[in-house]
Amino acid sequence: MSAPDPNAATRRGAGYQIWVVGLLSLNFGIVFFDRNAPNFLMPFIQHDLGFSNKAVGLLSSALSLTWAIAGFVVGGLSDRMGKQKIVVVWASLAFCLCSFVSGAAGSFMVLFAARLLMGVAEGGIMPVSHAMIVEEVAPARRGMAMGIGQNLGSNLLGSFVAPLVLVWIANTWGWREGFYLAALPGIVTAALIAFTLREPPKEAHEHAERPRVTMREAFGNRNVVLCAAIAVLLVSYLVVCWAFMPLYLTKVRAMAPETMSWMMAVLGISAGLGSFLVPAISDAIGRKPVMIGFSALGMLLPLGALYYTGQSWGLAAIFFFGWGLNGLFPMFMATIPSESVDPRLAATLTGMVMGAGEVLGGVLSPFVAGAAADVWGLGAPLWIMLGLALAATVLALGLLESAPAVLARRIR
Repeated sequence: MSAPDPNAATRRGAGYQIWVVGLLSLNFGIVFFDRNAPNFLMPFIQHDLGFSNKAVGLLSSALSLTWAIAGFVVGGLSDRMGKQKIVVVWASLAFCLCSFVSGAAGSFMVLFAARLLMGVAEGGIMPVSHAMIVEEVAPARRGMAMGIGQNLGSNLLGSFVAPLVLVWIANTWGWREGFYLAALPGIVTAALIAFTLREPPKEAHEHAERPRVTMREAFGNRNVVLCAAIAVLLVSYLVVCWAFMPLYLTKVRAMAPETMSWMMAVLGISAGLGSFLVPAISDAIGRKPVMIGFSALGMLLPLGALYYTGQSWGLAAIFFFGWGLNGLFPMFMATIPSESVDPRLAATLTGMVMGAGEVLGGVLSPFVAGAAADVWGLGAPLWIMLGLALAATVLALGLLESAPAVLARRIR
């Protein structure tokens, strides 16, 4: 059963809640526009700088590693300090600088170092953003709000707009200009966050009448452990897809770069809709059945890419529905853990779960997938994606229901 909401007295009206979620979602979308930029630009970058598929995987691994470390450190630091807004502002400005450095890279090693620094800048943004949403948005709308905060902007900008805009820029001017473009909007959203959002009131962090759950106790909770394991699997699924699907479509399926960009943009449309539809469905029918069903749906995408031979619109439909599992990310990374233990650990737990996914999934999986692609061909990463989705489906069967509305109906 969910704990009483300690923030109700300090929470502002619906208009401000919508602005908080929308602005943080936009800011994270700009972050993901940059994170995904190397994936969509990789056919151009690899041709220009000349490195192997294993090196492609290493670039994803580099950012995932430092992203995870930043998530661990920044989320916990924010919880202890009771400061959230200022962390998001400075991290956003730092990633703008790193994006510019990525565009200026003249060798693989410089680009590798730039992506390492980018992960440091970006990794703490989402855990702290989730903590702000938890404190500002009413629990009845928390699942959908957290889904929009993490997935709507990131997928509309990072998965839909990014492939279309970046491939066009690369064809027109060059891949470096794509990175320069990604740096500018972050300055605007950082300023908007600084001047229009409040620091959540200190009282929201101080509730001495309730004993606080320790991190050891939190990670003794079944849902937290399962969510961390699912994060490893599905973060791996995403980064492998981002790193190698553009190469598979252009080199194996012989798609033109422009066709590939539209096919990848379909993933952004799917994830943008899923960002609020999937968590909203889970608010109504429960987290567990949605986690099981959409994890299983993720197997459709790699199978379609490997075996579907019909019209492009048919493959686009397969991509659209298979990528529906992206709507699960805010649920297992933030919503379910925050509903399962003390909500004052929201930023810490989100950082820990995201960190586990990034370190064990985001760091290792693209390197392994790249090595497999060098040995067995670019189809190997897609088989890896299939196994990851299947394993996540099995783990989701063990979750305990945590949706407040569903638990309330069971009590009645």
